[in-house]
Amino acid sequence: MLAGRFRRPELDRVAEPADNTGVPDSRAVPATHGRIVAAAFRPHPLLRNPQLQTLVAGPLRPRPRLAMRIERRELPDGDFVDLGWAASPRAAAGAPLAILLHGLTGGLDSKYVLGTARQLAARGWRCVALQLRGAGPEPNRLPRHYHHGDTEDLRELVLELRRREPATALYAVGWSLGANVLLKYLGESGDATPLAGAAAVSAPFELEPCAERLRTGFSRVYQRAMLNELNASLARKFARGATPVDPARARALRDFFEWDDHIIAPLHGFADARDYYARSSCGQFLRRIVKPTLVINAVDDPFMSPAIIPGASRLGPGVTLELSPHGGHVGFVAAGRFGLPQLWLERRIPEYLESLREVVN
Repeated sequence: MLAGRFRRPELDRVAEPADNTGVPDSRAVPATHGRIVAAAFRPHPLLRNPQLQTLVAGPLRPRPRLAMRIERRELPDGDFVDLGWAASPRAAAGAPLAILLHGLTGGLDSKYVLGTARQLAARGWRCVALQLRGAGPEPNRLPRHYHHGDTEDLRELVLELRRREPATALYAVGWSLGANVLLKYLGESGDATPLAGAAAVSAPFELEPCAERLRTGFSRVYQRAMLNELNASLARKFARGATPVDPARARALRDFFEWDDHIIAPLHGFADARDYYARSSCGQFLRRIVKPTLVINAVDDPFMSPAIIPGASRLGPGVTLELSPHGGHVGFVAAGRFGLPQLWLERRIPEYLESLREVVN
């Protein structure tokens, strides 16, 4: 198995659970690189299983009531992306702005995006969700599609927001694929990014062993569900014109190795799936991140193996990796008042961004 080549790294030192800023005692690790801390998250006692954390989080999330203004943004290459703007009516002019990046098969209507936007809006923030190319119900114009390594549209959006609002503090949050895109962008940009800080959830640090993990056990259920959605998107995209790929053949692809080999790689100039994974994995870019960045991952994430979790020496000086033994993939369901399920991420992410805002101010 390919995943067997990836041993679990030495985690250097895992500090005590993070305080409400997410920044542990600076004596835990040298300042030349990032740090790893134990997350304060505690799973709901009835939902300790990683599959339950992963599967239950979505249905538990109510669809937030959130007014979102949609902006169609035309891109220099003739394609487009859609932006979803959200803010409290009481948000002040120049209030901090958070860019939100969804995961694979997600979009502007993803409940984890809407829930986080709602929580930030309640704190006086503004949010703009970037719907990656081809992710929405309306197909994008060019043959290309969004993927884990595509940081171009995020980079262009960050620069455009800085041009529009030169004095506004900019931040970003990404989940799963969006986390990979965000962390890769931060590493590519280093100190030159206009972002003041960021948060990433369930980041797939090494894509090849993640694809291997999704080939095994119950994880195949998630893989099949995502491939079904991607196939439906592909069919819509090429329904009315010539296609460089065969949608009928795509439906026969059994796993992400085959999908990425036959769809993603040829559409985006990669030699094959392994070339795509090698060039797109965010783990190799972590060491170059200097802006304050919180990464939240669960060791029991069924989309990946614990072996891919980086040690502190692989993290840039701005990175805090907050690890939890439990949480699944974009799950993190805790117990709230009277034992009712509570979506911990929707409290933790705004809390962390608020701590950065206080430092910036």
